[in-house]
Amino acid sequence: MSAERAHEELARLRENALGCTRCVLARGRTQVVFGVGNPSAELMFVGEGPGREEDLQGEPFVGRSGKLLDLLMRQEIGIGREECYIANVVKCRPPGNRDPLPAEIEACRPYLEGQIDLIAPKVVVTLGNFATKTLLETAEGIRRVRGRVYPFRGVHLVPTYHPAAALRGGGEVVAEMRADFVRAKTLLRGPAMTARS
Repeated sequence: MSAERAHEELARLRENALGCTRCVLARGRTQVVFGVGNPSAELMFVGEGPGREEDLQGEPFVGRSGKLLDLLMRQEIGIGREECYIANVVKCRPPGNRDPLPAEIEACRPYLEGQIDLIAPKVVVTLGNFATKTLLETAEGIRRVRGRVYPFRGVHLVPTYHPAAALRGGGEVVAEMRADFVRAKTLLRGPAMTARS
């Protein structure tokens, strides 16, 4: 598929998501937080779901967590958010910032899978326990799975902490996130995976 066609399909997917009422999260949202960034990005970040600020502004990672994410992207990878793509597992804010429920994840799964397929990044970085468990389909926690690279839908997946966890966890967690971002940068410079996994 050409880049132009993929961008058109992504815009169509976004329009569908903006009107989505497939799960109960639609009732409490201010707006759908579909994703933001370069639709031809080689690097894609996937978080859990929108928080209060994201729900109000319609963009993922705009609060304190977003500022840390932006800082680490600039310092360790040398890019800004306009050069990558940022999305979440679910596109509407769970009440009280609780974890999304299985039915909510399944309702949103076609949007996230469509984003990954249409953007076709070389590297996906999962931010936090929830996104990592969802995409890798594992019960293992982030502390056990981070520090390695996993094959995922024909690309590389690098799990790391959620920026909010780094804000709470201090210097050690931030240092581990930095190492994961460097790992992603190294993969971006290498050859793309050729086989779908």
